[in-house]
Amino acid sequence: MATDLSFAVHTERREGLTRDLPAGNEEWRWVANTSTLIWGEHEAVLVDTFTTVEQNQRLIEWVRTHGRTLAAVYLTHGHGDHAFGVGQLRAAFPGARILATRGTLAELEVQARPEFRDDFWGRLFPGQIPNIEFPDVIEGSGFTVAGHEFRIIEAGDTDTRGTTSLWVPEMGLIVAGDVVYNATYPYLAETTPSIRANWVTALMRLRELQPRWVVSGHKQPERDDSPSDIDATIQYLRDIEETATTSRDPDEFYERMLAKQPGRANIGSLWGAAKLVTAEMAN
Repeated sequence: MATDLSFAVHTERREGLTRDLPAGNEEWRWVANTSTLIWGEHEAVLVDTFTTVEQNQRLIEWVRTHGRTLAAVYLTHGHGDHAFGVGQLRAAFPGARILATRGTLAELEVQARPEFRDDFWGRLFPGQIPNIEFPDVIEGSGFTVAGHEFRIIEAGDTDTRGTTSLWVPEMGLIVAGDVVYNATYPYLAETTPSIRANWVTALMRLRELQPRWVVSGHKQPERDDSPSDIDATIQYLRDIEETATTSRDPDEFYERMLAKQPGRANIGSLWGAAKLVTAEMAN
């Protein structure tokens, strides 16, 4: 596949959001976010930002090392750990367009409310959350930079409302946001059975593109950006539904899923899922 585009992935590791976990598995109580830079001869596009002021400052410094003009920043969805860096990126790169869909903007507006920014994110990361600014809404199915096509793939509701991925067809690259997870327990706290079914459908649509690389919104930093993570995420969601039918309580669900899906980071997301899904089954 001939192209003059290249990409690199920057990861930032942080503590997970769910902290009332059962004992054990301490080595997996962390999560790493990703930000992806795609560049050609002169210009670059960045996909997603980070949670804290310091993480976003390191991201800015990393982007500068590539020696390209940052033409655009695209946000895959509105969760704060992917979108709180808008203001810092805008100040550092005033010529860059900061772009997102209406669905992403709507979720970021929720995350900016005091009960989320201060009482949730601020409690978990005291004194570290940036002042929140908002992207510009992009209409249509994508954008171009220096003649290169960046296509938005709408996923609908997956780990939150209105999620998307970014497809770069000339590279065979999907920057998947949180539609795909790489060796990390997916965040399910905002899901229902119907949302999880939609999520599987969205993953199948990504698989049909036959990508060469897939960058997940959360990954273990040393791992490759493999298309196999699409199928791994599908299998995880299917295991969730199967385990729900055979577990009496959150602890049993948690232990069964640990046995089926070992070695993933962010064990707190699995514990949160155990409480959510067993409560669904009880109702």
